[in-house]
Amino acid sequence: QVQLVESGGGLVQAGGSLRLSCAASGSIFSINAMGWYRQAPGKQRELVATITNGGSTNYADSVKGRFTISRDNAKNTMYLQMNSLKPEDTAVYYCNAPVKIPFGTFENYWGQGTQVTVSS
Repeated sequence: QVQLVESGGGLVQAGGSLRLSCAASGSIFSINAMGWYRQAPGKQRELVATITNGGSTNYADSVKGRFTISRDNAKNTMYLQMNSLKPEDTAVYYCNAPVKIPFGTFENYWGQGTQVTVSS
């Protein structure tokens, strides 16, 4: 059984910062590229950023220069440092990871989501 658990969401004023964490636990053999997604009310879930297990990153244009994705492979944990937050960043943020269990194949997992609310 593999679980992804996000933490670090909350309410912040525009221009503020938050740091999200996503911890993977369970019987894990390896984790492929990990990613952060977000879904605002009435909108589709969208990609925010991804990071490979080698550390290569990719960002949505809307967050480039403001958000930084990172991971600690030894701790099976991924982070999202969000600076200069805007009201349009308000959404539920989800982490995603393809995880391989011992003697198994890669399966895609999602966290339960953490709410980020940015007030103007």
